[in-house]
Amino acid sequence: MKDDFLRPPRTPAEWTADALRLAGLLGVLAAAIWLQPTDAGIAALALPALVLPRMLGLRAWFDVTAGAVVLVAAWSNVFELYTSIPGWDLLLHFACTGVLAIVAAVVLTRTGVVMVTRDAGARARTPLVLLPLIALAISALWEMIEWLGWTYISDDIFVTYQDTIGDMVFGGLGGIAAGIVLARVAVERGVRVVSAASAR
Repeated sequence: MKDDFLRPPRTPAEWTADALRLAGLLGVLAAAIWLQPTDAGIAALALPALVLPRMLGLRAWFDVTAGAVVLVAAWSNVFELYTSIPGWDLLLHFACTGVLAIVAAVVLTRTGVVMVTRDAGARARTPLVLLPLIALAISALWEMIEWLGWTYISDDIFVTYQDTIGDMVFGGLGGIAAGIVLARVAVERGVRVVSAASAR
């Protein structure tokens, strides 16, 4: 992980991914100076998700995708897009939970908890089954954090029963999509892409 984290960017996509990480860090500083403390906290929550793909040595296309999705999700909260644009909340729960489920699957595989990725010897159906479950777990944690924030920090955080269930449903759907991606596409550098024929 240390070698991957310190590895200098070599391609335009890798430079883009690092630029997104820098934007995330500068965004936290900007929010701390010009916006509310809660906004800075929300922006800061994105930082671990921005750094993990680089630490894990994930492919640049996924690194860029993950960074963009996580930043959009965080700053949509800061600018209240979730409540002002119909369906935006559900779209971001779908995309962000799917991305985070893939990162979590790589971490679980690397730590030997469970073999989820194809390069670790998992069957094609393994991510199809486990990624939705991982995504639902992430969704539940996400909603707990929202509830804690609403209860103890600010009642400006939008929390309702219908919103919570809808978010978890779309998070689960994001997990299904992530499972399909992970069953057929390599997200780690140096891992071959699995063909449709061998994914059966």
